[in-house]
Amino acid sequence: MTMLTIENLCVWFGGGRDRVDAVRQASFNVKRGASFGLVGESGSGKSTILRAIMGLAPNWSGGISVDGQPVTKKRQKAFYKTVQMVFQDPYASLHPRHSVDQVLSETLHLQGFRNIDARVVKLLDDVGLGGKFRFRYPHQLSGGQRQRVAIARSLAAEPSILLLDEPTSALDVSVQAEILNLLTDLRSEQNLTYVMVSHDLSVVGHMCEQLAVMKDGEIVEIMDVETLRNAQARHSYSRELLAASI
Repeated sequence: MTMLTIENLCVWFGGGRDRVDAVRQASFNVKRGASFGLVGESGSGKSTILRAIMGLAPNWSGGISVDGQPVTKKRQKAFYKTVQMVFQDPYASLHPRHSVDQVLSETLHLQGFRNIDARVVKLLDDVGLGGKFRFRYPHQLSGGQRQRVAIARSLAAEPSILLLDEPTSALDVSVQAEILNLLTDLRSEQNLTYVMVSHDLSVVGHMCEQLAVMKDGEIVEIMDVETLRNAQARHSYSRELLAASI
């Protein structure tokens, strides 16, 4: 069953002579429980697609459907119980004066949950931190630990879809594999659907079954991961990306 449908999505910034078309006519489907990658150079429109899905890019046209339900310009509260996003920079995504407990408790409260104490503990356990991190502040955490807190916050709503915007690119290489393995485990345990943006083809090859290659705001090719691993891309730009990653 299809969990996410993107159809002829266009996203732009500004208007008139200052208008910039960041995404043009992008279309793809993601099955329930699958992991789909978006790859391409910086500025190709990858992250803009995620932001449009989340309602963070107000100027868009085309179709976005989640679990068969069309998404409107104004997101309903139920949408954020289904779709959550993990941002690239764990240093910027957490409030410096809020403890881990405050970050997670506030999110759970906004989502209408009860038994918040028990849920905070479970969320920290789920991301491999445990209760000893509960009352720490962001400056007391490493980059990898901060990203684990950010992932825990995204899981607080018990979503079905996680949008992952280069979730390891701001981390040390030694920590990146730990976070990717955590995301792989969480997807399996909680039957999550992923859409992952990355400039690293090896990460996408490890995490995803399908991927779309983007160039200048357009999807030039959609391929499965076996095509990626076998370097059998059809489009010339896709082949250039593959060659550059070797």
